[in-house]
Amino acid sequence: MVEHVVLFKTTPEATPEQKQQMIAGLKSLKDQIPGIVDLSVGTDFSLARSQGFDIGLVVRFVDRAALDVYLPHPAHRGCVDQFVAPIKQDVIVVDYEIE
Repeated sequence: MVEHVVLFKTTPEATPEQKQQMIAGLKSLKDQIPGIVDLSVGTDFSLARSQGFDIGLVVRFVDRAALDVYLPHPAHRGCVDQFVAPIKQDVIVVDYEIE
């Protein structure tokens, strides 16, 4: 299996509503893209440690091939274009295999 971990830093201008729309859009990907085993996304509550990254996403895939399907998938690209890109200031992504 593959773990896809994404940390988002949203812009200072991002509203709570925009952040909630982003979270809802990301959550919806679980039912739209094959190969996703589990998906969780939420708002950080440990502001002192997060270095400004305020939304986290963890997606577990059956394998690397499923991650390769996810990245260009129209549902993923649409979510990124509509909800993530307008309020994204920075992002960190880590992908690793788990046993």
